[in-house]
Amino acid sequence: MKRPELLVPASSLEVLKVAVIYGADAVYIGGEAFGLRAKAKNFSKEDMCEGIAFAHSHGVKVYVTVNILAHNRDLEGVREYLQELKEIGPDALIIADPGIFMYAKEICPEIERHISTQANNTNYETYRFWYRLGAKRVVTARELSLKEIREIRANIPDDMEIETFVHGAMCISYSGRCLLSRYMTGRDSNRGACAQSCRWKYSLVEEKRPNQYFPIEEDQHGTYIMNSKDLCMIEHLPELLEAGISSLKIEGRNKSEYYVAIVVNAYRKAIDLYYEDPENYKLPKVLRDEMYKVSHREYNTGFFFSEPKNDVIIYHTNDHVREYDVVAIVHEYDENTQLALCKQRNKFVKGDKVEILSPDSVGESFIVEELYNEEGELIDGCPHPGMMCKVKIPFKVGKNTFIRKELIK
Repeated sequence: MKRPELLVPASSLEVLKVAVIYGADAVYIGGEAFGLRAKAKNFSKEDMCEGIAFAHSHGVKVYVTVNILAHNRDLEGVREYLQELKEIGPDALIIADPGIFMYAKEICPEIERHISTQANNTNYETYRFWYRLGAKRVVTARELSLKEIREIRANIPDDMEIETFVHGAMCISYSGRCLLSRYMTGRDSNRGACAQSCRWKYSLVEEKRPNQYFPIEEDQHGTYIMNSKDLCMIEHLPELLEAGISSLKIEGRNKSEYYVAIVVNAYRKAIDLYYEDPENYKLPKVLRDEMYKVSHREYNTGFFFSEPKNDVIIYHTNDHVREYDVVAIVHEYDENTQLALCKQRNKFVKGDKVEILSPDSVGESFIVEELYNEEGELIDGCPHPGMMCKVKIPFKVGKNTFIRKELIK
């Protein structure tokens, strides 16, 4: 059985490097135009070149999103952008629009073309269609069950790849083709500017009583009619791997370094454990628990096993669940003094119990007993955002190790 790729999002050069270090097989990024995450930091040409070089030096591929649904006014700019990407040389382009696909085939035929979930890929004839046009891979629509994915695998060429979202936010629209954001805010989600209107709080108003608000559900505070739970399939890896999926995709091109590190680290370790002994594989509790140490909404399994019902919607809140804060990121570690030079992310003080997250260690904890400012003076805490400090850690840690603290409830 061929191992599937673990495909990870990156909103910036810093996040790309973290994704690579923590175990991604491939990273998908957006440039400064023609992608569906206009609010992400995204990559300049210079950052894209550096990121691709860094990834390739670690044996990791990089895919670039060009997945807007283009209007006429976009087309000339798209051609120029594809010419620039030809010079930069990513491993693949993720495309939704047939017109952009044909441009890419003409301008940079040497770069693989992958079909975005935005193209509504729900059946094997669609996969065959794109294969005949020269696509290497198609991303499944999020509405597909595992049974349907297995049927697609059985009815497409062996060398055609299937990519599937397995973790992250779920759009409440058909495979992400949402009209709500543009209608309500003028920001077109299909051109990268989604305002996430589906996650706002809504109440019902009757036109002749404009100042009276009625809850749609039995909730005096109104309702959250389109706020979906997050997808999390880490407990179902055997089913995913046995379905013939070529690439397991993590959602989140707006996410932080910590989010990417923790999710990638857990899926990487789980996948590797499975292939060590598939017959006796069992997900370790420590990896399952990691999913709850990053900001998230309540989890579910999406469409994989059944059609989602009312339980896929969160009615009582639109807040994320956050049980841990990243307090610092390690820049370097001195084994002789056991002092780690760190950049502070959130307040922490002497006496705090903290945990480590690194590619080699999950959940190892220690008490902050010695804390220094950058000049080497003893301090009781790190109250200033972004300040450099030195923390005594009683075991070796590497660069890009995260130090986190459980939040007091």
